[in-house]
Amino acid sequence: MARLLGKEGPEVREDRVRTFAQDQVLVFGATTFRLFRKFVDEYDEPYYDSLNELPKIVFSSRLEDPLGWRNSTVIDEDAVTAIERLKRTTDVPMRSHGSISLNRALLAAGLVDRLEVIMFPAISGRAGEAALFHGGPEFDLELIESTVLDGRTQKLVYAPRLHGEIPEGAGPRLRNAD
Repeated sequence: MARLLGKEGPEVREDRVRTFAQDQVLVFGATTFRLFRKFVDEYDEPYYDSLNELPKIVFSSRLEDPLGWRNSTVIDEDAVTAIERLKRTTDVPMRSHGSISLNRALLAAGLVDRLEVIMFPAISGRAGEAALFHGGPEFDLELIESTVLDGRTQKLVYAPRLHGEIPEGAGPRLRNAD
């Protein structure tokens, strides 16, 4: 297998090994699912064994079982409705990687507890055309974790909150009238 060449260094790879070794369910849209399935077949990364073993859910009205990737299930249902139900019925964390339209819908529905952003120091030029959240709702992000990997890459973990929403416990306070 070929090694996937990217901007990540050894600490980023080790972080991914740790991340995907955790108990979780991976959640994908159909396009991202197809890309990941192709990557794990064609490339060799140290965390791909974990990706293969983890349970995976793909939201699609066109894909059908068998999906060609171990431990994968297709759900032909509205993703927001299904994730709301799954969050009520399981304590196992769900992680979505990529799947822009899926993630935008889950964010807008308030179903994302943590938003992890890895910033690779680069100038994208022509490759940086797609605005990830352009046209979507606005969010305030509370930084809950910050790590520098390989001396240059930043891993930032945020708790997203729809802009204008008052955080629980942070509402107006009344003073005692004496």
